[in-house]
Amino acid sequence: MIELKGGRVAVIGAGPAGLRAVQALAEAGLRPVLIDENPEPGGQIYRKPPAPLRALRNPKSLYGRDWRRAGALDAMLQTLRDRIDMRMETLVWDAHRHANEFRLFLRGPDGRDEVLDVAAVILATGAMDRILPVPGWTVPGVWSMGGAQVMLKAQAQVVGRRPIFAGSGPLLYLVAWQYAKAGAVPAAVIDSGRFIDKLRALPGMLARPGVLLQGVRMTLALRRMGVPVIEGAHAERISSEPDGLTLHWQGRRRSGEVRGDAIALGHGLKPERQLADLLGCGTQFDAPSGQWLARTDGHNRSSVPGLYLAGDMRAINGAHAAEYSGELAARALLRDLELRDAAPSVRTRALRGALALQGLFRRGLETAFPFPQERIGALPDDTMVCRCEGITAGDLRRAITDWEPGDVNRLKAMTRCGMGRCQSRLCGHVAASLLAAESGIEQSAVGTLRGQAPVKPLPIASGISR
Repeated sequence: MIELKGGRVAVIGAGPAGLRAVQALAEAGLRPVLIDENPEPGGQIYRKPPAPLRALRNPKSLYGRDWRRAGALDAMLQTLRDRIDMRMETLVWDAHRHANEFRLFLRGPDGRDEVLDVAAVILATGAMDRILPVPGWTVPGVWSMGGAQVMLKAQAQVVGRRPIFAGSGPLLYLVAWQYAKAGAVPAAVIDSGRFIDKLRALPGMLARPGVLLQGVRMTLALRRMGVPVIEGAHAERISSEPDGLTLHWQGRRRSGEVRGDAIALGHGLKPERQLADLLGCGTQFDAPSGQWLARTDGHNRSSVPGLYLAGDMRAINGAHAAEYSGELAARALLRDLELRDAAPSVRTRALRGALALQGLFRRGLETAFPFPQERIGALPDDTMVCRCEGITAGDLRRAITDWEPGDVNRLKAMTRCGMGRCQSRLCGHVAASLLAAESGIEQSAVGTLRGQAPVKPLPIASGISR
């Protein structure tokens, strides 16, 4: 059983998972603290443009077939707003667990600092782009897939009139289609996934036939617009000229190049695990996705008592699953507070069943769009891996050869790879994979980078010390 401190429970992240979590907590009589970095709730999937720009993009054009779900979350939040302590534009930059409590270090609007002590935490911090670097990926005009989507959703702007989208995963086609609908018809879509992989993935993806059909329709729509869709090919390098960018691609039997005025790269998403790491949450290596995931039980309890995980930061399952996951985590917390019956309810069992279907679909996606792990071992020496510290693949290879580090944290200490502003969020998985490839060992054996505070950059002058 958890004992509440001042009745406080914190939900970090105001995307679909966090919003459904606070709904369940508020309806049970608690007053949860909802914390998010963004000006408004919705997360990345339901990100809103600033008020002056909303007339340019209506919800249906912003969110597609999910615009009603976005509206339902907004309406729900309006009915519960006076029962939730909302802290928007607030960063949780550090977190500790001590004496059966959680201490959160906040940086709020206008640089205001606060320390918040709570009895339990639901982490719904979402996910970010998973980038596979290529030579030239740091030149101006190259974006992450998520960054290109944020520009479109939050600013009603496009990164280019003829952008190139390269990588893998459903986000590749979704963002390309969203750009085409906005009038910026892509110059090409370069998909490292092969058609045969997609055929093999059909049994798993049939767990969500509506979403599968939506993906097929988007791909066909792009082809009807004359967008070249090149499957089974990867971005090999990017070159910049005064009049634009050229992406050189390589397939199994052919190669080529395509010109555009911007490039967006991304191979799916990776969970934002930093706060879970700081709080001591256990992890496990997930071989199908090639990622380290936070460990949870069947009800979204983490390995740390009082800490619950929800949404994409637990597993990349999409917006619908995030809603189910957030509610499931909140219900587990309420049972642990003895505010609900100890036995799982019919609703809890239904949520777990829905998430099991989502998990089958995710495994299908991982088959259809496998992360090209072998490309990391083949990176040319001059490829920038850690752009914050200026560390190349060649720098890492020399350190691995000279010093033979046993795990990725040792490699980080020797090279400073991952010590920059992004705190290894972009380069960490690449450094670990390169270490495994160069050392001839399994990726799971090199470990994962330990989380460090602050999880996002802060001014040196801070009003709060740890």
